[in-house]
This record gives sequence, C-alpha cells and structure tokens, in this order.
Amino acid sequence: MRRRDPVTIIKPLVFFAALLPAASLVFRAFVGRLGVNPVETIEHFTGEWGLYFLLITLAITPLRRLTGWGGIVRLRRMLGLFCFFYATLHFSAWLVFDHFFDVMEMAKDIRKRPYVTVGFSAFVLLIPLALTSTNGMVKRLGGGRWKRLHSLVYVVGTLVILHYLWLVKKDTYYPILYGVILVALLALRAPVFQCQRRKLAPTAAAAVPAAVTIGD
Repeated sequence: MRRRDPVTIIKPLVFFAALLPAASLVFRAFVGRLGVNPVETIEHFTGEWGLYFLLITLAITPLRRLTGWGGIVRLRRMLGLFCFFYATLHFSAWLVFDHFFDVMEMAKDIRKRPYVTVGFSAFVLLIPLALTSTNGMVKRLGGGRWKRLHSLVYVVGTLVILHYLWLVKKDTYYPILYGVILVALLALRAPVFQCQRRKLAPTAAAAVPAAVTIGD
C-alpha cells in the first residue's frame, strides 16, 4: 500500500488554522468585543497577523535545511498568501475606517507619517509577490528573474519591522523581538549553511514545482 504524503493531511489543517485569526476577529466584532477603539483593534490585529505569517513563511526555507524535510516547502506559497491576505485586511481597515476612501488624505498621511510611508511601501511590494506566486508565473518570468523579484520579501520584512517600531514609539519590546527573529531567519541563509543545503538538494529538487511563493 502506497504511503500517504503527510503534506496532503497537514496542508488543509494549516489552511483552516490560518483562517482562525480572521474568524475570531469577525466574532469579536459581532459580539462587540473590540474594545474602546475598535478601529485601532482591527488595524493592529490584522497587521500583527500579517507580520506573523511573513515570519512563518520566511522560516520555511531554514526549517527545510535544518530538518531535511523537503515537503515543508509545499506549505510556503499558502502561508505567503495568508501574509498578503492579512496585510490586505490591515490596509483595507486603514483605507476604509481611517480615511473613508479619501485618496488625497491617504496621500497626505503617507507623506507626513514615516511609519505609514514604510508600511504602505511594504504592502505595495507584497502585491507583485502575491500575483507572481503561481507555477505559471515562474515559467513566464524565468527562474532567475522570478527569484530576484521574490528577494523583495527581505525588503518587505525590514519595512514591516520599521513600520511597527515607528508606530509604537515607546513600547518597542515586540517590534525589536520580531526584528531579531527576522535577522535570525535571514542569517540562516548565510553561506555557512550552504553545506547543509547541498545535502538536502535531492529532496528539495523533488519539491520545486510546489515551492514557488513569497519568501524563498
């Protein structure tokens, strides 16, 4: 009897788990438990979960190299798209609740507030990464160009941490913590880990068609 691929079991579980934060936010809104400033709660909640999924997505490659489990890369695209999903909710909350679709006020806010500037820049850079996360786009762009484009995820990560840090101003514990995690994830891509990567090459190669997504 053929052994069932564990990813086929894990993937739907991860999908539904990734929806739970959004579902909990909807429930809290429905029962009136968003606190004294519901708009701020929605914006912070969605922004934080966008950051969580960005870091989780960036952790996939180091985990593959450290564990030798090539199948984990098949979760990366989905996790990257959930990062974009929560970032879109975050941006939409700012667009709708803070500015009521007033483009001129949005532009003024982007120019005036540095944390808005870098946050908006990070979201804009995420858009082409999400749009080109399919196998078809890899073929159209070519592996080299696609990989160069998706290296923008490191810029996105840096901008998101700056956005968080400049937003909170004084209570910097969490943005610094997530910044350290981001640096650690990037450090795991350093040349010292290339030897381990070469050992895992046969396993990883088998998963290449499913490996395309934000955060390579």
